[in-house]
Amino acid sequence: MRTLPAPFSPCCCSSAVFPSAHAASRPPKCPPPKIARGRLGVPVWPPTTRSNSPLSPLGTAAPGEVQIPAQLEPDATMQFYYGTKGQRPEAGWPLFLYLHGSGSPDDEWNVSREWALRFADAPSAYFIPRIPRTGAWYRWYQASKQWAWEQLLQRALASPEIDPTRLYVFGISEGGYGSQRLASFYADYWAAAGPMAGGEPLMNAPVVNCEHIGFSLLTGQLDQQFCRDQLTQVAAQEFDAAARTHPGAFRHRIELVPGAGHGFNYSPTTPWLAGFRRVTRPRSFTWENFPMGGRYRTGFYNLAVDAPQPTDTPSPLGPDGVNHYDATAPRRVYTLRIEQNRIDLRVEEVTYTVTERGGEWGIPLRFKRTLRPADSGEVRIFLDSKLVNFDRPVTVRVNGTVRFEGRVPLTDESIAQSIDLFHDPLRLYPACVKVKWCKWGGVTNMDRK
Repeated sequence: MRTLPAPFSPCCCSSAVFPSAHAASRPPKCPPPKIARGRLGVPVWPPTTRSNSPLSPLGTAAPGEVQIPAQLEPDATMQFYYGTKGQRPEAGWPLFLYLHGSGSPDDEWNVSREWALRFADAPSAYFIPRIPRTGAWYRWYQASKQWAWEQLLQRALASPEIDPTRLYVFGISEGGYGSQRLASFYADYWAAAGPMAGGEPLMNAPVVNCEHIGFSLLTGQLDQQFCRDQLTQVAAQEFDAAARTHPGAFRHRIELVPGAGHGFNYSPTTPWLAGFRRVTRPRSFTWENFPMGGRYRTGFYNLAVDAPQPTDTPSPLGPDGVNHYDATAPRRVYTLRIEQNRIDLRVEEVTYTVTERGGEWGIPLRFKRTLRPADSGEVRIFLDSKLVNFDRPVTVRVNGTVRFEGRVPLTDESIAQSIDLFHDPLRLYPACVKVKWCKWGGVTNMDRK
């Protein structure tokens, strides 16, 4: 099995996404560079160079592996299959991240490749990871795994082999829980998401973030363990309600599979997902910045949050082996709307109260969300000519008060900042408005930085 250096280095790795696992020889050794801290809050590898190296067929692709930084998860080596099905489309391969369930890691991982080969979604590329460790570390949403997903996304978006408009995530059982969380946390990167045989309390995967992606959730009608059937029904009701108030958005398919338990035919999901493309520049969106695995995002679509700086707690485990931080940490909800050259941003603090629990574990099923305007903050709003007319002044209101009014200059710095924040070739913004606000009148920033 080929071993990848950790972290990646430009002088020894230059293949698309993770270095191709089918290469016959190891890359030459080179000194590992210092781990940098990325805009999304976790250590990142230095960027690899672009490559036109072909990808192996999934059925014959040799496994690869990557070492997760020890400060995020000790002794954690993530193995993976990375390969393709069918003929490469002109625009590049659609990429599926496929998360397996919580049985024996080797069995789950290898069966996942067998399932992937059966799914009728070709042409496609698959990245199928093996969970590095079991026990309390057997979770796909922890900060250590986020590090891997962010590297995967960055490399996929930089690769000429991958279609940047067609990135998907799905999983089964434990992979269903993980993919539902990842769907909401990284919604600005996905075209669609498809958890199966799962069902998360929606505090762990806020529906509002999924406005512009396709979302499929299939669970067996008789799958009552951990309230999976009830949580799926709650998700269906919440997505239905969101779709009614936002016509054309929140495209979803959430169903209980009749007569099925925890296992059923998983084949319908990926063909459904494959019909969606990423929405990268929405003129309106809502983002609940929630902690996942002890850490927050620092940006979403074209919005960056500079203050307050969230307090990450990336160690996912407490004394009892459970992360308690995510359920109690503060959250903010950002609602951005652009109409012509007027930008309205509503920023609110949100708290959750459990209103209904189910099962012997008292699993939270329903919540009451309480919102109040945020007293202060600082954000950057990235812009391009698809969002505003740069020949006219731009007005930015935060919670109903004008915080910026004037022309917005085009700068190389804005492009650099958007690259640093998103690592996304479909989100290169030549302009940026920075606004601060404070309820007590201390700041009404009108600069154009």
